[in-house]
Amino acid sequence: MKYGDILRNLRNKKELSQKELSDRLHLNRSTYARYETSQTQPDYDTLAKFADFYDVSIDYLLGRTNEIRIPTEQSLDDKIAHFIAKYPNMNLMFDGLDQMDDERKERMLDRIIEMIEFDNYKEDKKK
Repeated sequence: MKYGDILRNLRNKKELSQKELSDRLHLNRSTYARYETSQTQPDYDTLAKFADFYDVSIDYLLGRTNEIRIPTEQSLDDKIAHFIAKYPNMNLMFDGLDQMDDERKERMLDRIIEMIEFDNYKEDKKK
């Protein structure tokens, strides 16, 4: 599959128009449209934006693998630190996590991330 088809499929899964996606990622809509038709190749920084936004690997975006993400072992503390860096206003949500076992921490972290990303998605849809 071409990278343009992959980008279109990922965008459609998020139920975003080309304009909505372009606005969210601060890209020119016509440039983005050329990415989806594989007429133009995105540069590395743009590929990194797409990979971060869709939570996929760059190899997946380029059609080099069917593995959506590169498997990595990441500690819960690393996940929490990554989350706090991504959403700095949310660090208060983690008060008391140090008293939970790892399984409960992970479930809590997953729920928090899903909730915030869904909320951000709804806010972006309103704009």
